[in-house]
Amino acid sequence: MSDRLPGFSTLAVHAGAQPDPTTGARATPIYQTTSFVFNDADHAASLFGLQSFGNIYTRIGNPTNAVLEERVAALEGGTAALAVASGHAAQVVVMQQLLQPGDEFVAARKLYGGSINQFSQSFKSFGWNVVWADPDDIASFERAVTPRTKAIFVESIANPGGSITDIEAISTVARKAGVPLIVDNTLATPYLIKPIDHGADIVVHSLTKFLGGHGNSIGGVIVDAGTFDWSKDGKYPMLSEPRPEYHGIKLHETFGNFAFAIACRVLGLRDLGPALSPFNAFLILTGIETLPLRMQKHCDNAKAIAEFLSGHSAVASVSYAGLASDKYNQLARKYSPKGAGAVFTFSLKGGYDAGVSLVSKLTLFSHLANVGDTRSLVIHPASTTHSQLDDAAKVRSGAGPDVVRLSIGIEDKEDLIADLEQALGA
Repeated sequence: MSDRLPGFSTLAVHAGAQPDPTTGARATPIYQTTSFVFNDADHAASLFGLQSFGNIYTRIGNPTNAVLEERVAALEGGTAALAVASGHAAQVVVMQQLLQPGDEFVAARKLYGGSINQFSQSFKSFGWNVVWADPDDIASFERAVTPRTKAIFVESIANPGGSITDIEAISTVARKAGVPLIVDNTLATPYLIKPIDHGADIVVHSLTKFLGGHGNSIGGVIVDAGTFDWSKDGKYPMLSEPRPEYHGIKLHETFGNFAFAIACRVLGLRDLGPALSPFNAFLILTGIETLPLRMQKHCDNAKAIAEFLSGHSAVASVSYAGLASDKYNQLARKYSPKGAGAVFTFSLKGGYDAGVSLVSKLTLFSHLANVGDTRSLVIHPASTTHSQLDDAAKVRSGAGPDVVRLSIGIEDKEDLIADLEQALGA
């Protein structure tokens, strides 16, 4: 190829991958091994001392996983990435590098219910404290910042309601506060939104969703934008101070604009241990090859179904940023012009009971707790994914008692509409 930068679809197929040098295999092999042989004692010592790059043990890194990491980093426009066992694991590993006991981070209220629970409950045991802000009120992020704030966390497209976050505006708040902006880009994928282009310093994904795309593998990934100065003011000692386990190396000083990804690997993944299976990495890599084709079909189908639901007599409202009447439509046009995603919610006039009833009557839609599958999925968040929240918190997060969440797949839209029509009619 020439020196031109490859396009998105080309990167989705080729980034990070080469034919296997030993066998000539064109697909990335599954390196299903726990460990790797060293050339000699000096080679082993240099790997363990971070003086050279290479494979030691699959808990820390694996050649199959490395291709996945390079591919996602290329698609997001980051400097490096780290694949881990799940999206939740990605969030834990990220926060471990940023927060000390007693520190705070600011998070948007509109998040996946599991993240809300992880932040507000599980993180307490680490002494990490979340302060909530309203993504529809940018000033609320400024008000939430204190001297203990070490990060701001948002979703580019919020789960479950599909609202679009004003990443640039919140990035301005993060810059003023001197803290990194973390963006969960799971629902958008880099096909629709590249948060780094809008000021994100760290991007996380649940690879389980649209990147893998086929509902067959759990995984997560952390992408380092390479944009944050970790040594500026001593807020982030994991990156700026000498690391005793590595003979006094200062990670940011040594590794520069990919130091955060290195820290996540050699301090987080190494010691916390949420390693991604090479087999899962292989399946997710295969899914990413068709990401642009799938995402466009997802979005086109979702818009058609949202339009159908918005005109149905049993439906009270539809929350989909791709509709011209939606409050987030202008943000969708700015950040996600190719489509507003494939996950959205609608409210039923019959309330909680109608929502529970609807999911049991659908036949083509699968009733399960996932999004981003090739198949269309449905769930009633108030009784499932967000059930741990009180009623007020459910409403604030976009999962009120009358709300149903859809994840639109790549089937024929006419068949999906027919399934919804019969279930709503019943």
